[in-house]
Amino acid sequence: MNRKRITRRALLQGSAAATSVTVIGYGTANAQAPAARPGSAGSVGVQRLTPPAGGTIPVAFPVSKDAILIDLAGPWEVFLNAATGGMGGSMDMSGKGGFQPYTVAQTNDSITSYGGLRIVPDHTFENAPPPKVIVIAAQSGDTAAMLDWIRAASRHADLTMSICVGAFTLAKTGLLSGKAATTHHSAYQELAKRYPDIHVKRGYRFVDEGNIASSGGLTCGIDLAFHVVERYWGRDAAAQTALNMEYQGKGWLDASGADNAAFA
Repeated sequence: MNRKRITRRALLQGSAAATSVTVIGYGTANAQAPAARPGSAGSVGVQRLTPPAGGTIPVAFPVSKDAILIDLAGPWEVFLNAATGGMGGSMDMSGKGGFQPYTVAQTNDSITSYGGLRIVPDHTFENAPPPKVIVIAAQSGDTAAMLDWIRAASRHADLTMSICVGAFTLAKTGLLSGKAATTHHSAYQELAKRYPDIHVKRGYRFVDEGNIASSGGLTCGIDLAFHVVERYWGRDAAAQTALNMEYQGKGWLDASGADNAAFA
């Protein structure tokens, strides 16, 4: 099969170009310069979320063509392996920890991700279980049906979050209107141009607005996922998850992204 290949940069730019909401870039009159997030022990400065009394937290990944794999797989692994108080700090390789991730799409037909890996969605928008967390990866096939589902599902979710230029999909829903957000560094200007009522924050690993969050590009989604684990289960649980996964990045401890300053 001869499938037309696109570069990652083209996908990022194409996803950005396909949108119509706006953000303001750092360095413009309305931009917000990075401010350090508390990084001391404990969950100082973190708005906690309440985990369910029993069962797991459903995490939905809406997917379409050309989805960026690390935007999906990075947060997926964090949620799948999250340590919680009930796990005694040990990794649950059965995938029955604090979260239950699943994919959802317009149909159950297989989807070809960026790079060629095929994904068979677990559910459709019509039969997906209601999520408590929604993770929107960079992709080029979002549709009106996807946007409608995200809007509806977010009403009862604890958090709706975007990864990389998934911010443009989130912006299309209107859920980012009037809020701060970030995206891949190559798309700051485009997001700001198209969505002036969104406050674009440059040089951030992620931006948390309570029930809405967004991350920078690619690996930043992993840090945002650790931050979400912290919001539900606390700093110790997030740190234990990072240890279990042998993840040495510290971006989840500092939303302002000191190490990401090159992209500001």
